[in-house]
Amino acid sequence: MSEPLYVPVLPVRQHARMAYERIRPDVQAATAPLWNLPPCSGPPPAGPGRAHWQKELSRVRGAHRRHPGWIDAPFAEEACLPELSEILSECAGLSRLLRPVTGPDRSGAQQSAALETARRYGCGAGVRVRVPGEWDGRTTEAVDHLLGGGRPDVPVDLLLDLGAVLPGRPGAGKEALRALDALLPLVAWRTVAVLGGGFPQLTGGMLETGELHEEPRGDWCMWQEARASGRDYLPRLTYGDYGVQPVTALAREQGRGGPPWGILRYTTEDWFVLCKVPNTGPDRTAGIRTAARRIRELPGFRGAAASAGETWLRDCAEGPLTAGRGTGQAADWLRAGNVQHMTYVVRCSRPY
Repeated sequence: MSEPLYVPVLPVRQHARMAYERIRPDVQAATAPLWNLPPCSGPPPAGPGRAHWQKELSRVRGAHRRHPGWIDAPFAEEACLPELSEILSECAGLSRLLRPVTGPDRSGAQQSAALETARRYGCGAGVRVRVPGEWDGRTTEAVDHLLGGGRPDVPVDLLLDLGAVLPGRPGAGKEALRALDALLPLVAWRTVAVLGGGFPQLTGGMLETGELHEEPRGDWCMWQEARASGRDYLPRLTYGDYGVQPVTALAREQGRGGPPWGILRYTTEDWFVLCKVPNTGPDRTAGIRTAARRIRELPGFRGAAASAGETWLRDCAEGPLTAGRGTGQAADWLRAGNVQHMTYVVRCSRPY
């Protein structure tokens, strides 16, 4: 099976799963998501076995009948680990396409459980190494210890997670290279993915309703800087990011409602484009259709045929102002945003 061109970091949520299902088959074949279970509160009976995301997780498993990905529980509390280990083992065992994830910052019990699952089913494991700031050389020793001194008995994938790579972090490319220089010699990694950030974190007061706002794609700049370094391992690297949500979105618990506004999102070569829209009130329909029209009129808009995300924006922009059907809700906006984003990233990552 060929290496992926793109690793999106996605939550186990309906909008993300549906976005993955709705990208074109050739794009899906080039995409290997890193799925993240949300936080779960407390041990059984309130633990993972009764969590609201269990049904959605089964649908994520069903979406991986042909192509691989990873499944992680980055917010798992120690009391939940035995139950979560069983859940991740079930994910890996059904098709061997969803690989368990561990990392040097996880407990010994979690590391052992992930590697044992990978060994039992022959699917391999992802090793998620977080670099939220400057590279810490002590992490090399911790990863080497996790891998058994460079002699793992299962295939392993390096998931180098830079976290929030925004314009205020100009040294991210150099930190990524320092980490790769240290980690790549440890073992013959099966896949090496560099995970940048995602769309910026926003609050209601940061945007004017109906006005397009552009933020530089700091993660893509980081990736280009790394690619320009001349390292001999560059052809092995796979690009990854957090899609159209900020890194912090993974830690949000479901069912807490949302603000009376939302965001339409679009990705161009250099910019994340955002437009705040009303989600309540008499101006809701007109506001959403106007925002979709302004995105469609961007010079960098790729046309309705580019993906199901662009098609949704076109149809929303052309709908009647007197009817709200087709304007969607927050989940629809996220789904359309992720479809266009994932499709565009894969297109930009293809060798020509």
